[in-house]
Amino acid sequence: MTPVSAFNSGNKKFDAKGLPTRILGKTGLEVPLLGFGLGSRWMGVGDNDKSLEILEHAFNNGMYYWDTAQIYGNSQISSEELTGKLLKSRRKNVILVTKTQERNGDQARASIEQSLKRLQTDYIDIMHVHSIKSVEDAESLGEKGNVYEVLQDLKSQGVIKHIGFTGHTSAEGMKRAAELYDFEVMMIALNHKVSGGKEKFEEHAVPYAYKKGIGVVSMKVVRPRETVAGLEPSELIRYALSNDYFSIANIGIDSVKVLNENLQIAKNFTPMSESEKTDIQARLTPFFEHKNLEWMQEGYVDGTELHRFMA
Repeated sequence: MTPVSAFNSGNKKFDAKGLPTRILGKTGLEVPLLGFGLGSRWMGVGDNDKSLEILEHAFNNGMYYWDTAQIYGNSQISSEELTGKLLKSRRKNVILVTKTQERNGDQARASIEQSLKRLQTDYIDIMHVHSIKSVEDAESLGEKGNVYEVLQDLKSQGVIKHIGFTGHTSAEGMKRAAELYDFEVMMIALNHKVSGGKEKFEEHAVPYAYKKGIGVVSMKVVRPRETVAGLEPSELIRYALSNDYFSIANIGIDSVKVLNENLQIAKNFTPMSESEKTDIQARLTPFFEHKNLEWMQEGYVDGTELHRFMA
């Protein structure tokens, strides 16, 4: 199987404006190296018009993979509603990703219907089950009347084009979800350590998903800067994209300045050598072993204004 790090050069359904692209697993979707995360950083800008200007600038420069969720938002508006304001005039030119955190089928269907209304669209390109927390959680998804059944039904109707799942808590849980179901995309965090030991996302869950044909998206890519001094965003983005199994790095952006810097990283991307990867893994050790990562805390809600300012 050819590693996804080999750039795609086929016909382009979407316009990456010169950004390198890859194929997202068995979805067949051609994606730019960078996705636009529409969670806490974007929603925390504080000025919704400014947030839309940043997103529009990203789109005009080839970032057409937009990742939001039903629970993302700030005190003024949900991320889906804000995204919908720009999406409606660009729908056919955007790969739209959103998520449901519901496990019960009826509740999941209701949340997806709400997402469609907020986003002002009649279909979702990729719908994720949000935040797999354990093996038991993964195994419950396919129980009769639960979320996986609803996702399959909506996919058969064309309301959902592809289904996936996300997680940053349990490597075993993520692998179990990949084993049990016909998911097409997995979005997963970089490695880190919890009280029970290191969660081997990169070594364990990611290769398994890739070998099954699941497109793998990295998240929390730049977060190590918050706990480890001396790391540059360019290094962290290059590290994530140099893993042969990742198709795209999904990154939250809160300013045009940061956006332009990230665009240059993507345009000039060259994979790290094995020695470079070994070096940065050593430097990332304090992050991997950090026991107080924000998203591992009780009460953490991903993609909201609330946790943006949590210690």
